[in-house]
Amino acid sequence: MRKRGLVFFLLFLLLSGCSSVQKPGLGRWRSMPSLEPFKKGQRVLILAPHPDDEAIACAGVIQQALRAGAKVKIVYLTNGDHNELGFIVYEKRITMRQGEFIYMGLTRRKESIKAMKFLGLSDDDLVFLGYPDYGTFEIFSRYWQVKKPFRDRLTRISNVPYKDNPSYGAPYYGESILKDLVNQILDFKPDKIFVSHPADVNVDHKSLYLFLQVALSDLEGLFAAPQVYPYLVHCVGWPKPRHYHPELELYPPDKFINSKINWQRLNLSFSELDKKYQAILFYKSQTQSSAFYLFSFARENELFGDYPVLELNLQPTLKDKIISYLGASEMFKEAEYPPDLREIEVMEEKGSVSYARQDDYLIVRVDKPKRLSSRFGALLYIFGYSKNKAFAQMPKIRIITSAGRCKVFNAKNRIIDHGVVLDFGMDYLILRIPFKLLGKPDYILTSLKAYHGNLPIDVVGFRKIKIK
Repeated sequence: MRKRGLVFFLLFLLLSGCSSVQKPGLGRWRSMPSLEPFKKGQRVLILAPHPDDEAIACAGVIQQALRAGAKVKIVYLTNGDHNELGFIVYEKRITMRQGEFIYMGLTRRKESIKAMKFLGLSDDDLVFLGYPDYGTFEIFSRYWQVKKPFRDRLTRISNVPYKDNPSYGAPYYGESILKDLVNQILDFKPDKIFVSHPADVNVDHKSLYLFLQVALSDLEGLFAAPQVYPYLVHCVGWPKPRHYHPELELYPPDKFINSKINWQRLNLSFSELDKKYQAILFYKSQTQSSAFYLFSFARENELFGDYPVLELNLQPTLKDKIISYLGASEMFKEAEYPPDLREIEVMEEKGSVSYARQDDYLIVRVDKPKRLSSRFGALLYIFGYSKNKAFAQMPKIRIITSAGRCKVFNAKNRIIDHGVVLDFGMDYLILRIPFKLLGKPDYILTSLKAYHGNLPIDVVGFRKIKIK
């Protein structure tokens, strides 16, 4: 082990100063600020959608926090029991029976426990909630105040099946997950929270971020608001190159270069980096099929960043169908627009997403490439939060546009008399949505996915927008 460590250390020294291994055009990330150092007595909470996310995204955080004398706790949303391909490679047999999925989840739990003990944590620092892998976003968007809980399509399970988990037997409802998360946060009272990113393409990753936003809103005023640091794991084609490259830095994906995300980095020493690599090796059920991917996160630094919270201002008119820009996603870049528009960002193909308020309506405008014409469609999620109403009672709106028409759903139910007005033009799509439909929220969590026919072409990460 010492000989291998020495070899990696020499390789690290040799390549760390070579500019040829760095991707061109990343000069702007050189000035990326560093994460504030951890302090003795701080309480650091890491929220992991699946076992292994805490290691590949936050192994450095764990080591530095513990060394500084901070208290670290990890809460796992799921046991990761839905990675069938990885488990088939690991077990060398097809696993499709209910009991085998549970065995898969127990296996991944054991791997996380071993990896985290290696990094310095104990059993008491780890909490496994055990909610359905690959099902939590559907629960967040559809399963509140309904008669039957979410039922996993493969496992055919509708409540937490792990007897050692504190949530054992909890039905797959949004209320169950929110309650457990609120209890964990209230019990630990963290100063810092590390959580999966709202622009992550994995559904469990984005849903954990959404549940956290609601939980923190419910707990507002009960203790000092913690700092939140989202980490990115799943983004198409990132990070590159694959495999273990301790000589390289971890930069944000290209699609985020012109985003408003406030990225920060945590630099790792060679010993911290090597220990992170060794911790990842404990996840044998995953590394046997995806080592090339997991090891690509073991680099000189870890990466964290969130979008700023937006605020909607009142816009009196929609003159020339122009809407004041108030936020866009990672896939947009700056372009020239009329001078009366503020902070315009657009897609590479001259598309953009804008939000505004007009009277009692939320306005969502999508400027699209003309070549997409009538085959352009969008799926818009809007989840509202109000201090005056329990989140379970708030509408969970989903709007689907296609061929110049729109369908509106609240959770699982379609709404016929919705009051949404769609204006579909050659190079734009405008939705006029009554705030009454959204439950008159204090803020919304919203995301949009664009389609060309049935083919997804882009997605906007979830944004938090305050309603004045």
